[in-house]
Amino acid sequence: MFSKTCEYAIRAMIFVAQKSTDETRVGIKEIASGTQAPEHFIAKIMQELSRKKIVKSIKGPNGGFFMTKEDLSQSIADIVKAIDGESIYSDCVLGLKACSEKNPCPLHDDYKEIKRNLLTLIEGNTISEFRDKLNSNRFFLKND
Repeated sequence: MFSKTCEYAIRAMIFVAQKSTDETRVGIKEIASGTQAPEHFIAKIMQELSRKKIVKSIKGPNGGFFMTKEDLSQSIADIVKAIDGESIYSDCVLGLKACSEKNPCPLHDDYKEIKRNLLTLIEGNTISEFRDKLNSNRFFLKND
């Protein structure tokens, strides 16, 4: 559904949100460990998310990534758009460029409902809501 980069980005943002009490900064090593993601990959993802104003960053020995209340109110869709672009809204599930309402692929009509439900989910949930679910200890962010 999402690219691997986007999956890591969502997990990283939820992790940073969980650690960002009073704008506490979180380093790349901690984010990578907390999300079971490759450190170099997380570094690139976090730079991109910072550049696109999804998360704040401060450089230096006491630096790291953190989220403000405004950042926490962003939707999961904001992360998806920052990493994967708008393709989730328009691309064919089979990757066919000519797929459209007038020229549908075999899965077009069935996938339309799935896509609508997914968009409702990611547009209707904020980073802080996913963080709160994680804090309830009923959900997990990494495999044990």
